[in-house]
Amino acid sequence: MKTRWIRGLSLVLALLPASLPALADEAASDPAARQVEAFYDTLLDSMKHAKELGLKGRYEKLKPAVEQAYDLPLMTSLAVGPSWSSLSAADQQALATAFERMTIASYAKSFDSYSGEKFTVDPNAQVRGTDKMVQSKLVTSGQTIPFVYRMRQSNGSWKIVDIYLNGFVSELATRRSDFGATLASGGAPALIKKIDALADTLMKD
Repeated sequence: MKTRWIRGLSLVLALLPASLPALADEAASDPAARQVEAFYDTLLDSMKHAKELGLKGRYEKLKPAVEQAYDLPLMTSLAVGPSWSSLSAADQQALATAFERMTIASYAKSFDSYSGEKFTVDPNAQVRGTDKMVQSKLVTSGQTIPFVYRMRQSNGSWKIVDIYLNGFVSELATRRSDFGATLASGGAPALIKKIDALADTLMKD
């Protein structure tokens, strides 16, 4: 199992307490869970055809799936933190565009092969305030890695707003600190340049 695969799924912010609420009493295949399942279906298909698609082909295949599954504008604002509200609309849009490109590039780069891996999704969801938590696992020949997706409704659909590796660790809690430092030293232009550079690096074969 490649460490970058784990990092490729750890994309957003705020740490979740280790103790989660009980499962919601809902019908099987909760709509939030179905959103995650649909994304995994596309990701797995991309992995199975990774070599023939190539890096750019995987990017194009995954782009609509990521846009459908994730609330990328909200994720960008949360990753930036309190400074977001002080940015101009143009800077906010540029940051969201760069963040989306980096996110898709991360999946395209990280999930570049298939060796029998599979994704499983709990068809029920846990309720946490107005959000839902969807539990899933990446199963490989050597290990099983749990992920919890935090979902929030946007325009009538459940969207991913955070991912917690092993149920509680969010990689972008660290990224948020990094983003904040860049904003403080160079403003929005510096952060846009930084995120674009990360995406450029990921998109190199």
